[in-house]
Amino acid sequence: MTRALFIVDVQNDFTEGGALGVVGGADVAAGISALLAAHAGDYGAIFASRDWHDEGNDNGGHFATDAAPDFVDSWPVHCVAGTAGAEYHPAFDTAAVTFHIRKGQGKPAYSIFEGTGENGETVSELLTERGVTEIDIVGIATDYCVRASALDALEHGQHVRVLQDLVAGVAAASSVAALAELGHAGAEIIDSAP
Repeated sequence: MTRALFIVDVQNDFTEGGALGVVGGADVAAGISALLAAHAGDYGAIFASRDWHDEGNDNGGHFATDAAPDFVDSWPVHCVAGTAGAEYHPAFDTAAVTFHIRKGQGKPAYSIFEGTGENGETVSELLTERGVTEIDIVGIATDYCVRASALDALEHGQHVRVLQDLVAGVAAASSVAALAELGHAGAEIIDSAP
């Protein structure tokens, strides 16, 4: 059995001070780096995703350009390709990352499975090629992209663990609800250290 790690959207725009910054985002970035320093060798592959939206368009309605964002389907402009906001948070050490996944190029995308690798590979293809059967998930935001990525991993037939101390959400209530939903769907909700 091969275990992979999904690091979801640990980007400047999703951490404190960013366009859609969440409380605790910088701490999550640092915590993930500590996890990797101690346990990178436990993983057969490490995936890091980033929103990588197009500049100059609404990315399929994902960006609120003509009206106020509803924070459900439309959002303020964020993580535009090539901008500082789209870069990984500086506290996240990416040296151990095997695959960098970009998602949301011209369209809404929440799950890491909606992205592609640097050579156009899908996440599903990369998991199958490496015989991955188990996935740990960390990152931002618990109630959106972490949730969507975990649900897709379960649908892909993976054994999924969400490391609850290494995720940060947009809102407390929806983050608690997301973790409960994932638990009911079959994911283990655990801490990164026993």
